Amino acid sequence: MKRREIIAALALAGIFVALYLTLYKMGAIGELSCRIGSCETVNSSRWAVFFGAPVAAWGVGFYVVVFALALAGLRARFADSRRLSLALVLLSGWGVAFSLWLTYLELFVIHAICQWCVVSALIVTAIFLISLRDYLAPGSPEDAARESK
Repeated sequence: MKRREIIAALALAGIFVALYLTLYKMGAIGELSCRIGSCETVNSSRWAVFFGAPVAAWGVGFYVVVFALALAGLRARFADSRRLSLALVLLSGWGVAFSLWLTYLELFVIHAICQWCVVSALIVTAIFLISLRDYLAPGSPEDAARESK
């Protein structure tokens, strides 16, 4: 399986996790299924809203953009695009940084952990690592052009 296919699959999983949390925050789901931690405490905290929208809704948007970029990267036109690879690295790197901030808030401010937030953090970290590997992989057209000079 190609790296960008894996990234797309992970982003799709991230969409479902973030959508589940968004639906809870919007009141469409009565309670969260949370076997480990205290998901409702985290998602009911004042930190669960960012610029007027649920943090989870921002997550849905983030994962949708990553999913779209990864799918675009599967097209022949963008298959060897280093710019697309760099966009995935930068976007997912931002996602990792934001997830680290949210994890810090869970551990040291809210004093509760949400298992779905941890799953999302693991997904975005995996996307970042695979994106970085994709970006650093040798054999891109730009590499070949540089080597021929």
